[in-house]
Amino acid sequence: MEFFKIRRVIPFMRYALIFNVISLLTFLGAVFFLATKGLNYSIEFTGGTLIEVHYKDSADTESIRNTLEKAGYKVEVQIFGSSRDVLLRMPIDKGQSTSDLSQKVSALLQGKDKSAEVRRIEFVGPQVGEELAQYGALALLVTAIGIVLYLALRFEWKFGLSAIIANLHDVVIILGFFALFQWEFSLPVLAAVLAVLGYSVNESVVVFDRVRENFRKMRKASTPDVIDAAITGTISRTIITHGSTQAMVTTMLLFGGPALHYFALALTIGILFGIYSSVLVASPLLMWLKVTRTQFIKPPKKDRRDEHEGAVV
Repeated sequence: MEFFKIRRVIPFMRYALIFNVISLLTFLGAVFFLATKGLNYSIEFTGGTLIEVHYKDSADTESIRNTLEKAGYKVEVQIFGSSRDVLLRMPIDKGQSTSDLSQKVSALLQGKDKSAEVRRIEFVGPQVGEELAQYGALALLVTAIGIVLYLALRFEWKFGLSAIIANLHDVVIILGFFALFQWEFSLPVLAAVLAVLGYSVNESVVVFDRVRENFRKMRKASTPDVIDAAITGTISRTIITHGSTQAMVTTMLLFGGPALHYFALALTIGILFGIYSSVLVASPLLMWLKVTRTQFIKPPKKDRRDEHEGAVV
């Protein structure tokens, strides 16, 4: 299915060096922010308390935040479910119990609004957060290794190496955005990062498959021309696929509420950079790694009888 067909091949590889320099600078910038600012981990990773508070009327999140911050508490306030329910995320200090914290928070909030009612309290210990971080890193590593092996078996090891470099480029940039703006890095965001890793490699596989096909069809074309033709030929499919996905993600971003906000934001960044990396990172890497036609088309074997007859003649 195609909305349009580009008849003239776009020379992407002519500007491959420029795009790779831009990618490298963006990657280094993301690493810099990760190293200097770090990620703003949610209480699922650092340990803390979740407190759900119900109000008779619509809750004023700004007033709640100011009340607790004036009392010396660090808190994240968000509407949960309806406008009358509020979810508080608070780190817990050493030597302080969850029940003690909830009683103090309840007293402060009821001092402003007597209808404030604490309905749920959950504690997440830092040990649980440490295990989550370890398992998340392990999941990322296993996924990366699996992608390389899959592409190496389906195509050739240079394709696997190019794809994983491009996909890790996307992951690091997502993390760089979260470090730069200090957005909360939670379990849903980690799930989005892993989803982007798998989603981005799908686009790379489509382009790589077209590259292999073009090597067999375009016998007189150079490697850059083959790659340009492959990218141009998949542009319509890319727009349809990524446009449909982004429409769904945008809906979550705008109407999904705080619970889905950063999840959808991570997916949005991943989709945009996934298109960029598949076309302008992974594909140029194939050219730099000197992928050639001979790696896909084996030369015909000579018949021994013909050689023998030629020698006799």
